Amino acid sequence: MIDPPEPLRLPEAGGPQVPGMPDVIDQVALARLYGEPLFAMPTDLYIPPDALEVFLEAFEGPLDLLLYLIRKQNFNILDIPMAGVTRQYLEYVDEIRNRNLELAAEYLLMAAMLIEIKSRMLLPPRKTAEGQEPEDPRAELVRRLLEYEQMKLAAARLNEMPQVGRDVLRGQVYIEQSLQPRFPDVNVVDLQEAWRDIVKRAKLVQHHKITREELSVREHMSIVLRRLQGRKFVEFEELFDVSRGVPVLIVTFIALLELAKELLIDVTQAEAFAPIYVRLAYSPA
Repeated sequence: MIDPPEPLRLPEAGGPQVPGMPDVIDQVALARLYGEPLFAMPTDLYIPPDALEVFLEAFEGPLDLLLYLIRKQNFNILDIPMAGVTRQYLEYVDEIRNRNLELAAEYLLMAAMLIEIKSRMLLPPRKTAEGQEPEDPRAELVRRLLEYEQMKLAAARLNEMPQVGRDVLRGQVYIEQSLQPRFPDVNVVDLQEAWRDIVKRAKLVQHHKITREELSVREHMSIVLRRLQGRKFVEFEELFDVSRGVPVLIVTFIALLELAKELLIDVTQAEAFAPIYVRLAYSPA
């Protein structure tokens, strides 16, 4: 490790001598190497040529260099002066060819494209078959430069945003938990869902008990006759008790058919679609 130079003075006369200290008075040390002062540069010091090489401008590719040359001289990107830009671009390519041939290959491809565009601009334009003006040879290059500039600006805006590990750090806090476990709180909605599941399962395991009811047609024939006693006409629907269920309705209807068959009742209707009436059959005295 090399420390900054500092003044060095020998001890006063008569004082103890420090071993290894040179006989130099009021002279400033050039540097300190491994804790020892240096008063002269070593004659056998070797510095590699690439060690002091400094890059003033760093470019990420041919488009980056070309965009730099255009923006630095305030050229209109929609009307690029190809002669000046191509000349400056080739000067930079000649410089990097002497240093890095692999890097120069990518830039040489763009240089060939610039020379082609420049030569096409020197030729007289040819009209298309439809009679329209031909497209500007610089149009494709301008499109690529504008797209690259947009992506570069977007990348710069993203780089300005805070990043974890560079601008901010994740905070980690260790909290010692008690020995007694703490269970999470239960929400009201969770209780409702649990109750719905229990009711749904209970409906699936319901037990149905089926009983057989003894119904007698003769008994219901007597019931119908009693209801017709003392009444001149009874509407057909009044003879049925809907509240007792379908089986009773069926037996009652069969009883009416049996009574009509035995000529004990009359079923009459004044006209089509008119109400149906039931009465006891007329029997002469």
